[in-house]
Amino acid sequence: MNTDTHIEWDDRYLIGHRGIDDTHAEFIGLLDAMLHAAPEAVPAMMQTLARHVEEHFALETRLMEQYAFPARECHVEEHDKVLASVHEVNALAAAGNTDVAVELAQALADWFPGHSDYMDSALAAWVAKKTAGGAPLVLRRMMSQTPRASLASPLN
Repeated sequence: MNTDTHIEWDDRYLIGHRGIDDTHAEFIGLLDAMLHAAPEAVPAMMQTLARHVEEHFALETRLMEQYAFPARECHVEEHDKVLASVHEVNALAAAGNTDVAVELAQALADWFPGHSDYMDSALAAWVAKKTAGGAPLVLRRMMSQTPRASLASPLN
């Protein structure tokens, strides 16, 4: 199962913590590769993604514990649910069900922006506050805006 979906790293995903930003860039790259992989490559890619997610979430958990992040429990709970799905799908992919692995990659690509924007950016801000007494400074390149659908009422 190969999809037409494409997810790539760009500055809109930056949250201001280099370690997390680097991990997120790698995560996006792994998801995009899986979305376009040949079926025979998917089981190995799924194993790589599972290892990455374990390390990725462990990094964030260490930061939450080190800096006594107030929303730690909620954040870790979400990670635990995602990790359980990743492990389940990894086993299915190893048994030959590659379509479910690509479906998971798509679900993670859909989930990631919201999780990063709200939970991970809050963690980055908390760590910056605790270590530097302020909020992270995030510099983003100018990007072309994708036109949004009109919000006008169909009655207008």
